[in-house]
Amino acid sequence: MSMIRLLIISILSVACVKDAWSQSEVANPVDDKSHTIFNGTDLEGWDGDPRLWSVKDSVIRGETTWRKRTSGNTFLIWKEPAKDFQLSFSFRCNATNNSGVQYRSRRVKKGEPIKKGRKARNDWVVVGYQHEIRNESAFPDVPCFIYDEGGPRGRICLTGEKAIWGPDGKQVEGEPLITEAEFKALMKIDDWNDVMISAEGNRIRHFLNGRLVLDFTDNHPELARQAGMIALQLHAGKSMWAEFKDLRLEHIE
Repeated sequence: MSMIRLLIISILSVACVKDAWSQSEVANPVDDKSHTIFNGTDLEGWDGDPRLWSVKDSVIRGETTWRKRTSGNTFLIWKEPAKDFQLSFSFRCNATNNSGVQYRSRRVKKGEPIKKGRKARNDWVVVGYQHEIRNESAFPDVPCFIYDEGGPRGRICLTGEKAIWGPDGKQVEGEPLITEAEFKALMKIDDWNDVMISAEGNRIRHFLNGRLVLDFTDNHPELARQAGMIALQLHAGKSMWAEFKDLRLEHIE
């Protein structure tokens, strides 16, 4: 075999190896654009009432009792704001009260006004979009709807809806994304459920256990939110607990 042929074979072999490395790197989970926002050990990067939030067995747990109560809704707040993103996590909670995951939210200091006639009652308050967290499966009081925490619109978009909110209010489009019967089969009562929140521009989508259950476009000229804080909620009122794990965030540019 001539030296020229040997050289050609050697070059081709190196090229094939490099190509294989390149494909491996692309497919490697380490190259996932998302990053964890909970280290599984402690609450580094988060800010909340230390009486109520803790970490056990790689899970964030928030709990109120008759001894340890919260004055008003209180939140565990992630240190960095997010604009366009995909946020994934798993949750479970009890049914005595409800919880939520805030995003594109604004932090409000204790004593500052939230809205007319109402002020923040503790040091860990946020207002904005909330992904509802519940241990229920009967419409409409189920997880995944969007609630306007501290705002004027209440339940902005219900689970199962594809809707647009414009200057003149909300308009629901087409058939439901999921029926109540389908939701009951999808929702895992008293167990872990997986959520993904996608926020790109004015469009927000909520996924539960891999299925799209809400598709909302906020075109309101004054009330639509473009960026803000991520936070986990403990609701005032009846004693409750809520747990969260596997929190990952991908910023979309």
